[in-house]
Amino acid sequence: MWRLLAAGVGAIALVACAPALPSLPATTAPLAPSATGDSALTRSDDQGTVSVAVTPLNLDPTSVTLDFSVDLSTHTVDLSWDLASQATLSTDTGLQVAGASWPVGSGHHVEGTLSFPAHTADGRALLEGARTLTLTLRDTDVAERTFVWDLAR
Repeated sequence: MWRLLAAGVGAIALVACAPALPSLPATTAPLAPSATGDSALTRSDDQGTVSVAVTPLNLDPTSVTLDFSVDLSTHTVDLSWDLASQATLSTDTGLQVAGASWPVGSGHHVEGTLSFPAHTADGRALLEGARTLTLTLRDTDVAERTFVWDLAR
């Protein structure tokens, strides 16, 4: 009887003293505007012959730019695209800006930072009051690709 009781107490002690498992981010969790570079925030599109993965790097509304890591991969076409001229960033408030910079590369695997102005041409903050952020790439190997994030308030 004592052995059974001692074994039960030992098992409870082991469970109570075990380190807590790290919590995993929910895939549907909203994106906090300051959260950046988190792989859970990566959005992917595998249309056509090119795989595209986009991850926010900087969504700080006080910054000059809003930045995204973009990873392009294929085995069939050259990726010397100027994504800055092919990209727009818009919100559910109706505001939209065009891409500002992209380091044009070439080959079958290209990655870089795609930047957008944080303010519209008339000075309005793009993220102010926004609940949804949409990055759209046009005229790549397909007509359009869209990547959407929910913004937490």
